[in-house]
Amino acid sequence: MDYIKAFVIGGLICVLGQILLDKTNITSSRILVLFVVAGCVLGGFGLYEKFVEFAGAGATVPLPGFGNLLAKGTMKEVDEMGLLGVLSGGFKSMAGGVSAAILFSFVAGVVFSPKEK
Repeated sequence: MDYIKAFVIGGLICVLGQILLDKTNITSSRILVLFVVAGCVLGGFGLYEKFVEFAGAGATVPLPGFGNLLAKGTMKEVDEMGLLGVLSGGFKSMAGGVSAAILFSFVAGVVFSPKEK
């Protein structure tokens, strides 16, 4: 049942993005930023954690989950380091995911040798 919940919730987040893209004049990059900021704000108020408990990976994998991760990391660093944690918390919390994305993109580029269109 957890897999089904994750699939449905993650799919609904993607459907919301597609509806915004199709029905408004908002560009895709602005929708991505909107999702990350929404995850940050909801995570900052502690609301996204309840959503993650319900939806599991369906809430942590899409972009609002990335925003939530930034908010959690920043709040943790502020608790430990004070005001300096505002600058370092987000970077520490997202470093592993961003590094993995860069590494996997490089490997995919080497393995599949993409060509320009």
